[in-house]
Amino acid sequence: MATIETRDFSQPDETRTPDKTKVELVRFSGGEIGRYTFQPGWRWSECIKPVVGTESCQVDHIGYMVSGALHVRNQDGTEADVKAGSVYRIAPGHDAWNAGSEPAVVVEFQGAAGYAKA
Repeated sequence: MATIETRDFSQPDETRTPDKTKVELVRFSGGEIGRYTFQPGWRWSECIKPVVGTESCQVDHIGYMVSGALHVRNQDGTEADVKAGSVYRIAPGHDAWNAGSEPAVVVEFQGAAGYAKA
């Protein structure tokens, strides 16, 4: 029997709000999808590190950049910009920050369940 599930971020199952961050999570029978909003001045090492307690982000991200821009720096020193319209995968072991003057909004298909959670 086929099943169709639809959800809307206007009524998320869970919302997390660390400093300069909003994480909205919707759950499906097959997993979770998250929408993150990072305000100008947001940086993982300043806003999320105090919540999770690791030296770098340990989440494996797969997502789509809706608006704004992020800059990502891996522990090995490689760096990249993620801009609106980009589909990305960011492996564990990185820092990231809002690289612009507007909120950066992403939708993540992998990584949302544990992001910004102690």
